[in-house]
Amino acid sequence: MSASSAFNDEKGGSSSVGEPEYGHDPASGGIFSSDYKRHDDLKEMLDSNKDSLKLEAMKRIVAMIARGKNASDLFPAVVKNVACKNIEVKKLVYVYLVRYAEEQQDLALLSISTFQRGLKDPNQLIRASALRVLSSIRVTIIVPIMMLAIKEAASDMSPYVRKTAAHAIPKLYSLDPEQKDQLIEVIEKLLADKTTLVAGSVVMAFEEVCPERIDLIHKNYRKLCNLLIDVEEWGQVVIINMLTRYARTQFLNPNINESLLEEGGGGDKTFYGSDEDEDEDEEEENEKKVEAAALAKRKPYVMDPDHRLLLRNTKPLLQSRNAAVVMAVAQLYFHLAPKAEVGVIAKALVRLLRSHSEVQYVVLQNVATMTIKRRGMFEPYLKSFYIRSTDPTQIKILKLEVLTNLANETNISTILREFQTYIKSMDKDFVAATIQAIGRCATNIGEVRDTCLNGLVQLLSNRDELVVAESVVVIKKLLQMQPEKHSDIIKHMAKLTDNIQVPMARASILWLIGEYCEHVPKIAPDVLRKMAKSFTSEEDIVKLQIINLAAKLYLTNSKQTKLLTQYVLNLAKYDQNYDIRDRARFIRQLIVPTEKSGALSKYAKKLFLALKPAPVLESPFKDRDHFQLGSLSHLLNAKAGGYQELPDWPEAAPDPSVRNVEVKESVPEWTKCSSREKRKEKKVEKPFYSDSEGESGPTESADSESDSASISESGSGSEVSGTASESEESGEGSESEDEEEDEEEKEREKKKKKKREFKKPVQESASEQSSGEDDRKQERKIKQRKSDSESESDDDESASESSQSESEDSESEAEVKKKKKAAESKPPSKPVKKENKKEKKEMSLLDLDDFEPAPSPQVTPVNAFLSNSLVTDLEGLSLSDSVLSPATIAPSSTLKSFELLHRITGEGLSVEYCFSRQPFSPDANMVAVQMQFTNNSTSDTKNIHMEDVKLQSGMRVKEFPEIELLPAGEAASAVMGIDYCDSTQAANFQLCTHARKFFVSIQPPVGELMRPIFLTENEFKKEQGQLMGMNEITEKLTLDVKCRNEHAIVQRVTTAAHLSRVPCGSDKECSPPVPPPDHPVHRFAGRTVTSSSLVLVTVATKEEGAAQLMVNCEKMVIGTMLVKDILLALTQ
Repeated sequence: MSASSAFNDEKGGSSSVGEPEYGHDPASGGIFSSDYKRHDDLKEMLDSNKDSLKLEAMKRIVAMIARGKNASDLFPAVVKNVACKNIEVKKLVYVYLVRYAEEQQDLALLSISTFQRGLKDPNQLIRASALRVLSSIRVTIIVPIMMLAIKEAASDMSPYVRKTAAHAIPKLYSLDPEQKDQLIEVIEKLLADKTTLVAGSVVMAFEEVCPERIDLIHKNYRKLCNLLIDVEEWGQVVIINMLTRYARTQFLNPNINESLLEEGGGGDKTFYGSDEDEDEDEEEENEKKVEAAALAKRKPYVMDPDHRLLLRNTKPLLQSRNAAVVMAVAQLYFHLAPKAEVGVIAKALVRLLRSHSEVQYVVLQNVATMTIKRRGMFEPYLKSFYIRSTDPTQIKILKLEVLTNLANETNISTILREFQTYIKSMDKDFVAATIQAIGRCATNIGEVRDTCLNGLVQLLSNRDELVVAESVVVIKKLLQMQPEKHSDIIKHMAKLTDNIQVPMARASILWLIGEYCEHVPKIAPDVLRKMAKSFTSEEDIVKLQIINLAAKLYLTNSKQTKLLTQYVLNLAKYDQNYDIRDRARFIRQLIVPTEKSGALSKYAKKLFLALKPAPVLESPFKDRDHFQLGSLSHLLNAKAGGYQELPDWPEAAPDPSVRNVEVKESVPEWTKCSSREKRKEKKVEKPFYSDSEGESGPTESADSESDSASISESGSGSEVSGTASESEESGEGSESEDEEEDEEEKEREKKKKKKREFKKPVQESASEQSSGEDDRKQERKIKQRKSDSESESDDDESASESSQSESEDSESEAEVKKKKKAAESKPPSKPVKKENKKEKKEMSLLDLDDFEPAPSPQVTPVNAFLSNSLVTDLEGLSLSDSVLSPATIAPSSTLKSFELLHRITGEGLSVEYCFSRQPFSPDANMVAVQMQFTNNSTSDTKNIHMEDVKLQSGMRVKEFPEIELLPAGEAASAVMGIDYCDSTQAANFQLCTHARKFFVSIQPPVGELMRPIFLTENEFKKEQGQLMGMNEITEKLTLDVKCRNEHAIVQRVTTAAHLSRVPCGSDKECSPPVPPPDHPVHRFAGRTVTSSSLVLVTVATKEEGAAQLMVNCEKMVIGTMLVKDILLALTQ
């Protein structure tokens, strides 16, 4: 029978030419057809001697399976071909058998000898397929055969077969759990495999069979971390989840000292307390700081290198195309990384929000949980969570949740504006969720509570009943916080009972009127009268509240409501709902005392009118973080089957030596270590490159080394490093260039000789000591640059990570030589001569990554050892930074100084700071803070610098240059810049000397977050006209006796806030209602430092020291705080 004829028969050969054919394809329609002839044709093709026919039949059978058709009746015909010589046919037969071996176990068992032969086949695909079929036959009789096959496959030459063996392990374990011990041996063997193909599968088998056997992972931990980047995506997900659990049992909590910092930071101090309170607070804070510092000294946290290895090797996977991998890395960082490093996952998760709605849903669930614990992480990406009209409802509600969690004083005005537009949406569930979100914002942020209440009250006049109903429910919760202020709103809501029909809203209104009936004594009885009329037609929830209202009014105003209450209770007595009948009987006994009623009726008033605590509006995601992020249990907020709890951190670190491996090569052979080492050696052979990397002029301190480190760390594009790497890659250039380079090299060597002669008086021991200290400084510099460069692109991050891992994993001999060379030529840390010190400072400007402010505007004559171009560069730099020199920012008498470190707490070192109100030239968005260091002790203080800066999201700090030495009894000053991001959150950091570390914080008064601007009076009025409504705050005040003249007012306002006065013509022109000439109006203008938002202040004086203060500001929170400050300044 030819192939074509068989094919035509099978298709339905009886149909005449030209007529359409219906439903005879075995892989298409005819589901209910009783015509099985086509299967007979396939059987004939499978019985044929021709491989081409068999192949055609198998292709069509596999196509049927793919479309979900049942092909089980072909099993005997297919299984015969398992011994076919043709490899293509054999592969398809195995595909079929894997699908149906479990259903047709008896027939499959007959062919078991063929499968065993397949295990010895020279083709790896056949060997793997045979093992796959064997493990699919779920019969306990063949367990020993399967066990033997898996053991053999685990030692197979082909990684693909070993991977299949790993897949077979969980199947065998589920069939016969008693084989666990033998399977663990196989897992242990496969875990030692060095190929990426096997890694993911064997870890999956480990998780299924013996997740508790963490000891199997110890020796393979570093290998798994290093292989991770090259494992297939689903393997990466499994390995990352397993390593998350492993790390929680083997390493210490990296945030163990966070609580100390929060206690010692004093960030929660109220800024506007009285002076006495402040003194007490300061004493308490100082004690806390000392305790925190002592605890930190006793238990310094040092991250285990293996912990760091895991974090470093998973970070690049945040750029994976697979959302599951990104999510896995995100949960790993959230659960394992130090607080300061968790931020890197935010960008990757925000990227996933551009994916399908299903992915968005899962990501937003996890983001909502993260924002409760680590709000600062996602604040920069606030706009990514704005809602699009095309989003499905569940996505909208999750985004609302995230926006509500991210709301704080600085961004609340933007978020509320967003919410206002959402209320106009057609999606009713979403509108209801938005109103609830506004309520939560109001409870969390006191400053906007009144604004939110007013907004919700306006919604009560909305045409849409659902909007009104939801608003009523939320207003009810808000009013419970301060009902006495809002009796007008309660009256307004009482009027709504005629219109609102939604049961929950009616019930809420009735509860409010009953609870606060003293505030609305005239309206409450009338509402009860109306409700009594409609009692029988109300919903149950409303009826219960009507009964409550009647009882409360009976107790407070029995004259007017006695009869009404009796009427309502009688109606309720015969209601169909037994809850309402019970409630009526219970209340009647309580409030209407009879002979039978017990002692409880005496306490009826206390029972009904007791003060109820205001409800706390909390996020539904508040307690979800006890489930591992990214897990199904977290998504459902319920423990799913197979979920493994995330272990708690250990109290003491387990022995790290268990992860040490005797074999040197734990990295796969294809990682190009040897070429890296060659490259490093090449660098050393050509001294020209190492010099050019850090042309360090008079003092060759650690600059050459630090420059090369900083180039690799922050990926800076400095020309010097660029030329070095280009020349390194391009090999040998033209001969003339080489000759020029040789000449330059000789000149340099001469300069170095001069320099070394200049340093000869220095003692040898001092230079040895300095090398150790410089190494430490080196690490600090690298850390600092690392934090600076974190905001750069992901590519830079991954590049810096890989370079860091190279340097940490192995230091070549060449690098050691380079370090020794640098150490020999380093200057001592003690200032033997002042010139030396100055030169060293000047050289720090050559650090091409970040310019530190120069301590003095003088330029030392460096012509002796630098090229002309560098001299001019240096002069330019020192001129531009001269603004920052302490001489130019002498604190004037008006600037208030604050104590940062008391001399007792600082063990002799006292530090004061003031906001200098000078522009901070390296960054215009930063506030300049001048610090005065005084050494009150008898010994010298060395290496004063900053470390471990802890900031709220968006804030930045430019550290002051390190003070090498502060002799006993002397003082020094330095300037640092802080970008507060227009908030009064404190900047917390550690102030470190050579011996101690002190936790300190700098919190700005709101007036220091501004810079003055010049406006004419007309411009002022124009801008003021645009900042009305919610952006305007007005307060009446009585001026202090000493503050009644113009000079005093101007001085006090400008002291309280960094604003400039607006020049004013005659007072007749100043304001439309012409005041008498002896009551002038003073105007002041400025902008916030970070966002340049306008701040306008008006002080209008009146008779007998009365005055009106008006502040117009785009940022409502800043306006509110500024009003308090200026009021305080003018009235005291």
